[in-house]
Amino acid sequence: MTDLGVRPAELNQTSWRDWLTRFGFGAGVSTLAGVVSALAGPKVGGLFLAFPAILMASLTLVAEEEGPRYARDEARGATFGTVGLLGFAVVVAATATRWPLWLAFAGAALVWVVVALTGYLIARSRGHGDDEA
Repeated sequence: MTDLGVRPAELNQTSWRDWLTRFGFGAGVSTLAGVVSALAGPKVGGLFLAFPAILMASLTLVAEEEGPRYARDEARGATFGTVGLLGFAVVVAATATRWPLWLAFAGAALVWVVVALTGYLIARSRGHGDDEA
């Protein structure tokens, strides 16, 4: 089990290269979303904002520090979360003007959790993730 907590002292252990990589990928994805929005409209561009902006940088750093098996597990989790987020977006788009906003967001959040968790459980039942520590 991973120990979760806030350890500000560890911020000094992160190299400038790692910080620049994360910010560079984040800025690149945000720029791509802006260009797509300008060319195809905000609805299409907004889909690109669903992409975790620092995912590529994070996976690179995880692979370097923890190994490719951990990076693969992180990528798998991000995939399920992203598919769930797309479900969230569809539910909000379909219900936000018809239902009270709190209900639309609650329903969308429920869809997000169900879709992401279902993807995870299906992957685990097929043996994916068994090679990670």
